[in-house]
Amino acid sequence: MYKVKGSKHFGFAIPVRSEEEIKEHLDRIRGEHHAARHHCYAWRLGLDKSRFRANDDGEPSNSAGKPILGQIESFDLTNILIVVVRYFGGTKLGVGGLIDAYRTAARMAIEAGTIVEQQEMDRFRIVFPYAQMGTIMGQLKKMDLPQSDQQFDLTCSLITEIRQQDSPQLIEFFEDLEDCSLEPI
Repeated sequence: MYKVKGSKHFGFAIPVRSEEEIKEHLDRIRGEHHAARHHCYAWRLGLDKSRFRANDDGEPSNSAGKPILGQIESFDLTNILIVVVRYFGGTKLGVGGLIDAYRTAARMAIEAGTIVEQQEMDRFRIVFPYAQMGTIMGQLKKMDLPQSDQQFDLTCSLITEIRQQDSPQLIEFFEDLEDCSLEPI
């Protein structure tokens, strides 16, 4: 919580994956803080960070949502929703004061949490004849790839995950093998 001139600003930083999830969190926070005057927020989604929105919720234009979004950008975050709930304390802050208060509450919410870095992964089903078992398993071990849903018979299959940036190497390996397939799932 950030307090200035009697107004209290509560910041919430929430990991999200979709706009539907964002709406659910906003509805929940509005319900929990129904007595608050403003529920300002910003969010950004996707690895390319191209989907985003900022909302001032009745505060003067660009005095709340944009400073919150600015903190998301300065920490280089994505798949996040930041909501700052303001309880009015009786003293007007002015546009500059509002910008500072919303920016500070957003920064405090981010710093209070843990930033999780995740790699974007590709999943593949590998189908191969039993005779190719040694070759396939050797390559998976060499690339340190996990295996799940294994089925070993005359025709074998398994599922593996690989970082997107390493997928071309795995795809190239399978291009040279006969009777084997690498199917994205």
